[in-house]
Order: sequence, then C-alpha cells, then structure tokens
Amino acid sequence: MAQRNFDFTGSNGACLSGRIELPETPPRGWAIFAHCFTCGKDSLAATRVSRALALVGIGVLRFDFAGLGASEGEPGEFGFANDIADLANAAQAMESAGMPVTLLVGHSLGGAAVLLSARAISTVRAIATIAAPADVSHILKSIDPALVSRIEKDGSAEVSLPGRQFVLGRKFLNDARAQALEERVAGLRLPLLVLHAPGDTIVGIENASRIFQAAKHPKSFISLDQADHLLRERVDADYAAMVISAWASRYLPVTEVEMRPLEPSEGVIAQETGRGKFQVAITAGSHQFLADEPLAIGGLASGPTPYELVAAGLAACTVMTMRLYADRVAMPLEKARVGVRHDRDKDRTPPDRFTREITLSGALEEEQREKLLSIADRCPVDLTLVRGSDVVTELFEASALAPGKGDQMAPD
Repeated sequence: MAQRNFDFTGSNGACLSGRIELPETPPRGWAIFAHCFTCGKDSLAATRVSRALALVGIGVLRFDFAGLGASEGEPGEFGFANDIADLANAAQAMESAGMPVTLLVGHSLGGAAVLLSARAISTVRAIATIAAPADVSHILKSIDPALVSRIEKDGSAEVSLPGRQFVLGRKFLNDARAQALEERVAGLRLPLLVLHAPGDTIVGIENASRIFQAAKHPKSFISLDQADHLLRERVDADYAAMVISAWASRYLPVTEVEMRPLEPSEGVIAQETGRGKFQVAITAGSHQFLADEPLAIGGLASGPTPYELVAAGLAACTVMTMRLYADRVAMPLEKARVGVRHDRDKDRTPPDRFTREITLSGALEEEQREKLLSIADRCPVDLTLVRGSDVVTELFEASALAPGKGDQMAPD
C-alpha cells in the first residue's frame, strides 16, 4: 500500500511527524487519525484503520502528537489544548497540499481531541471515535492523586498510564479540566459514529452513552464486544477498521477521475489439453497460449500460473495507463517497466497482496515521476482488484468445437 511522509508545523512551532496512507482507489476524501494518549501514529489501531480507509479511497494522515514518536517536543511539555490545535494545523497543511480533510477519526483521548477540533476544520463532513471519554479529565482518574498533587506543585511528573510510562505536565491537567466535551458534541451537528467495547476497563461504556446522547442525528453506535481499550487484538482492530470504512463511505461522495475507458471484451476460453494434470489451452480473441502449474505441485510448467496471469494483467494495464497519460500531457517518458508479484498471508487484511515495482526511463522530473506513480494506482485492473468484482457462474452444455477457436459453449 502506498504511503508518503507528511511532516508539518504544530501549534507551538514543533515539527510533527506524519504519514499518509494514500487511497487505493480514486480519492473520495481525506481523513486524519488521532491516536490514543499513550500510543502513536504507528499503533495497531491507527495503522489498521488508516489502511482500511485507504482501501476504499479515503487517504489518511496519522501523526505523532508533540513530544511523542518522531515528533519534536518533550513529553508533557504541551497541553491537551495544543493537541486540539495541532489537529487543526494538520488539516490546514493537508488542505494546502490539495487534500482537504473530510473525515476525523480518533482513538481514546484522540477521540475527544477530534470532537473538540471539528468546528475549527470547515471541510469535515463526518467523525468517528473509538473508546473515547465523554470527559477529558477522565484520564486523571487513572493517576494516583498524590502524583496529581505533585504535578500541580512541581509542574510535571512521570506517571504510569495504560500502555506506557508518561511525563505529564501541569498545563495538560489544566487543559483537561477546562474542556466541556459534551457541550461541544451537542453543537457539532455532523454525522458521528461511536465505537466502544462494553468491557473497556480504562474508559467505561458509560462514556459512549454520554457522547451518543449528547450528539444530534445522524449518529450511530457500534459495540466492539470483547475488545480491550487499546485494540491490541488484531481481530478487534480489523473489525473497527471495517466498520468505520463502510460507515464513512456513506457520507463522502465518490470523486470522478478521468480514466482510460474499458474496451468491450469477447472474453477468454480455457480448456484442458489432456497433457499433464493442470495444463490448459487459453484462447483470447486471435491469441492462443498455455497456462499451467509448477512442477513442484504436479504441473508441467508449460505456461504461466493463474495468479501469474492476473499479475500480468495488472502489470500490462499499469504500463498502458501510464503511457496513455504520459503521451497526453507530453511527458518525456521513454519506457515504462512494471514487475508484479503475488503473495498471500492469512494473518493480513486483505490476505492477498500484489506488489508492483515500477521503473521509468526518460528525462522525467521528480514531480512527473510522482504523478505517473499516482496514475499507476488508478489503472482499471488495479481498481478492479482493489474494489472487488462480482463473478457470475452459469452451466453450459459442450458442443462441437469450431476449428481453431477452442471450445464454443452452448447454453442448456
């Protein structure tokens, strides 16, 4: 899946480290994912939700808040109000780069942050929260009161929060106590999806009820069943990602993108040759060739495997689409070469992956190369694979073969 680094300046001047999951289909919107308080942009929930949204055409920026991960700043240096302002800065940077943010997704305290920042981002059309508190100061209940007193007196202290040790500052305490989250939710009037696990021991399910009751319609609630607060189980992160991607697509319009038109096809025919266990003869229009399986699994290795044929279709379509675009805008593309390989991992979502390696020859500027790579992601075969297809199967009766044409099938 295509990514790009996206760093921007936060509200206090710190350089914040971000990464964008680029859409796998023509973009229908852009989103920001706000991670949980003790997490980061590369947490399981942030990564899997962002990639699931990219698969349905929603590009996602996930970034480390100030003082965390690869972002500048010391832990505890900035307050929660800075995190809220940083989301608005992130949206402004995205819009300046031609990617206006239409969806906000937040996990835990990141959920509270997106609810509080939404009014400052005029392009937002929908919001989703995962395990969000209804009161920002809820986090203080997880801290020893003696440590809270020490923070108020000394300015900061190291505290133990779910997931990690963390330096918390006085400014954060003051910001947390000052937020009127439910009042802000009541005034949003944007589509809201609330996801929460009934057994969440960090942020109880009553928080989801309060957020949901405060919100105006359209609003939806989804139970995350046995999930823990941090979505540490892959199946729970995958489920949340699937639900959010399906829900968000209702509120974000499909963007029409100029594509190479699909040509009508007469279809192909594959029939057994009687040689070996798997060998088949394929007829595609006036072209004939063999397909087979490797020797290692009982084939004759006399032709490409079925998945190699699919990979070949993706590679060929990618080259053709880039060529058409390059010629149309007079890019100095001399030659394009595309390699594609397929692999499957049952623990991955989706399990099948086609990895594409593109080589471009010619006096191309870096911006032109980047544009051709984005065009490659929009070739018709790529979109067909990513979106999925409907396969209709009908049973036909065999009839006499026309010479040189392969099997001609007649319906029952």
